[in-house]
Amino acid sequence: MLLNRRISLLYFVNEIRSQIVLIVLFAISIGLLDMHPLFQQVSLPLSIPALVGTAVSLLLAFRTAQSYERWWEARTVWGAIVNDSRTLIRLIIQFTPKENKEIADAFTERQIIWLYALGESLRKQPFSTRVQTYLDVFQIKASNIPNALLDKHSLNIAELASQGIISEFKQVQLNETLARLCDSMGKCERLKNTVFPKSYSVLVHTLIYVFAAILPFGLEDSQLVVEILITILIPVLFISIEKTAIIMQDPFENTPVDTPMTSLAKTIEINLLEMTGAENIPIKEKNELYYEM
Repeated sequence: MLLNRRISLLYFVNEIRSQIVLIVLFAISIGLLDMHPLFQQVSLPLSIPALVGTAVSLLLAFRTAQSYERWWEARTVWGAIVNDSRTLIRLIIQFTPKENKEIADAFTERQIIWLYALGESLRKQPFSTRVQTYLDVFQIKASNIPNALLDKHSLNIAELASQGIISEFKQVQLNETLARLCDSMGKCERLKNTVFPKSYSVLVHTLIYVFAAILPFGLEDSQLVVEILITILIPVLFISIEKTAIIMQDPFENTPVDTPMTSLAKTIEINLLEMTGAENIPIKEKNELYYEM
């Protein structure tokens, strides 16, 4: 997730570098050719580029709104994961005897591993050493590791109920919290696996280049430098808006605009360990970058 401070313009420029070069070369070429008498006879009414530009603007507005909605939904879902993780451990601490502190500790450790495993699986990354070690120790193997960890939660809760440590009412409360965590996990997987329609992206991209191609022919030929600058500036602005929408539409792709799942997992880890009275609680280091992961 990009932060307010020291946002890197270089990162964004690098994302559209090839398009900028292409537009600049095209604008200069058209400007130079426009000096030739034969080329000066070619012109279009300004209303035609204006009409195409209006269509591009409307499509980009819709595209950007939809991309931001996906990004914001991902952030909202992880906000719910933060709250439900705290709720789960708080209920475990409240419902289990204080002398059996190992019960809360086991749930806390598993929940922390679940957070990191979920983030890493959404980003299609290999599991970190910490997560893999936990999976090996407890022999957890499944095609969906985060779901398997929630199953362990559920089985552990059922065991506590069968042993009479928690009542059926308390079991229901804990299972409701697990259901919300599972629901949040499913929403993340839906966002990850549902791609933005490719045909829509191709349409917008094509219209931007059509607009860039016809724009010089609708401008006055009397001021060559102004014509070249406008031919560069307006299409580059459209391309920048489109690229902004593209990089926001997939919030789990391990990029600077990602939902900060690792950072949120670290925050939750610290909160849960504090709740259980653990020792050697990790400290969240100050981030010196322009984004959080």
